[in-house]
Amino acid sequence: MTSSQSKGHTRVQWAITILCNLTVFTYGLQCGWMSPATVLLQSPDSPTGRPLSASEVSWVASSASLAGVLGAFVFIKTVDRFGRKMGILVMSVLQTLVWVMKLVPASTTTLITARVFSGMAGAGCFHVVPMYVKEIAQDSIRGSLSSVAALAQSIGILIMFLMGGFLDYYTVLWIVVGLPIITLAMCLKAPESPSYLIKVGNTEEATRVLAFLRGLDVEDKEIQNEVETLKREDEYYKSIPNISMATVFKTKPWRKAFIIMILVILVHASNGSFSVLNYTATLLQDSGMNISPELQSLSIPIFMTLGSIITITTIDKLGRKLILGSSFAATAVAFACMAISSVLKIYGWMAPAWINVTMMMVLICCYGGGVCPLPFIIMAEIFNFQIRAKLMGYLVMLAWFTSFIQLVVFSELTSRFGAHVSFYMFVVINVLATALVLLFLPETKGKSIEELEKELTEGRRKKCVTMS
Repeated sequence: MTSSQSKGHTRVQWAITILCNLTVFTYGLQCGWMSPATVLLQSPDSPTGRPLSASEVSWVASSASLAGVLGAFVFIKTVDRFGRKMGILVMSVLQTLVWVMKLVPASTTTLITARVFSGMAGAGCFHVVPMYVKEIAQDSIRGSLSSVAALAQSIGILIMFLMGGFLDYYTVLWIVVGLPIITLAMCLKAPESPSYLIKVGNTEEATRVLAFLRGLDVEDKEIQNEVETLKREDEYYKSIPNISMATVFKTKPWRKAFIIMILVILVHASNGSFSVLNYTATLLQDSGMNISPELQSLSIPIFMTLGSIITITTIDKLGRKLILGSSFAATAVAFACMAISSVLKIYGWMAPAWINVTMMMVLICCYGGGVCPLPFIIMAEIFNFQIRAKLMGYLVMLAWFTSFIQLVVFSELTSRFGAHVSFYMFVVINVLATALVLLFLPETKGKSIEELEKELTEGRRKKCVTMS
């Protein structure tokens, strides 16, 4: 540790990370709202004045995923033109509208509109927030700070499940409606990303913000070196006439990083965990284990939170690659056990009920701590500033669309051929995902963009020469 690091502190970085992740916490609340609300919306006591049909509830639930594609497109334009901070402010406004729309007289239209706003803001949670956190964080704690989002989402889901189980429909809404408004007001005082400030030519403000974040003086050598690095990168990328998608594919490290992340996002969004989350109650019932509905509901966010805590405490020690690869591998084993159990049931054999339940909890834990958050953390670290917003936006759009398709395919395959067919398909996807991560994904822990681009350019052959 250098003397400047010992003089500085990280508490401001933690405080601002927690502040911007209040939007992710709110998104967790909005994700968790659907489960307890579904029972009420389909009951005679529905706030819409009549029970909603299964088709109407399905549209209310799925509209968020499709809106996420639109939201990602909106944030691509917003964060590069107006800044990362503006993106977070827009998210807070959208999240306020979600609760307001649910507080007005309820109808299918107002509920779907609210879910559309929720999906659009949710896209920002996986696009803007990890990008902003990456750009304010120092390398030594970047992983831990980036992992706060997963914990915030899991706790949000858990709290909404608890409130939804014990409080009235409108009481819950009145409790949570003020949170995005408070987040909006507090984020007005938050600093802009230093990288964005350098991009728009405000070097003096970028220096002041970096000093504030690191707990150091603006004249400190560490701050000056960091500013010079950002300026050097900005000048280099501005020397490239037009950074289009054609430029991305012509530049080897950018092309390689983008293709790897496309593959990671495809396996992330289709690995089966999202389907299990949405059909947990049905799968638990099929397992033959008698579990109360309340415990079923709470098991999801509890194990997601457990996975998030494990990741946040280990990510800067173990690295991103090992945790993500292990999560995919454990998910493959869990799906294999569930598939075998389903096949045995078809032929009249019953595996112990606890096996399926245990495997589902392993799935949820791996999803909350690895499969869900880490691809978005890695993509914020692997792309340089000039292409980060655009490429992350496209990848988030792909993630939302693929998740939507996964739900449709899982439901159709399960109803036509049985759950075991879906489970075996997910085993194959997770095995491929494990191989992809361990063999091709570069480790981003503690590395600068320059180091990562050099590694992507030289590839494995250079590393082998160095080791020999």
